[in-house]
Amino acid sequence: MSAGDKLDRKRRSERKGRRAELLAALALMLKGYRIVTLRYRTPVGEIDIVARKGDLIAFVEVKARRDLASGVDAVSYPAQRRIAAAGELFISRQRDGPRLSWRHDIMVVSPWRWPKHLEDAF
Repeated sequence: MSAGDKLDRKRRSERKGRRAELLAALALMLKGYRIVTLRYRTPVGEIDIVARKGDLIAFVEVKARRDLASGVDAVSYPAQRRIAAAGELFISRQRDGPRLSWRHDIMVVSPWRWPKHLEDAF
């Protein structure tokens, strides 16, 4: 496989991930969440979607996979730790952080299906 082929594959994968994140954000908004930010990046990790509903902050990891099981399996323990560390940093930077509750969710986006939202997944 040439370097150009690898770059094309990486770009396609990136576009697929961005589409999945946008679809997941739309699904969350329809469920009453407000999207605070997409792709929240910190030195300790990245969170795909930070969503809020009242005093609840949901840190959402989005996976574009064929089925629910492979999407959940794709969120490894080291990834969970990075997401949790980034979430704690996000909360520490909020003025109302002490009164907020938060959780870590997974959304699996599969072809031709509505995204599956797993609340408090880890």
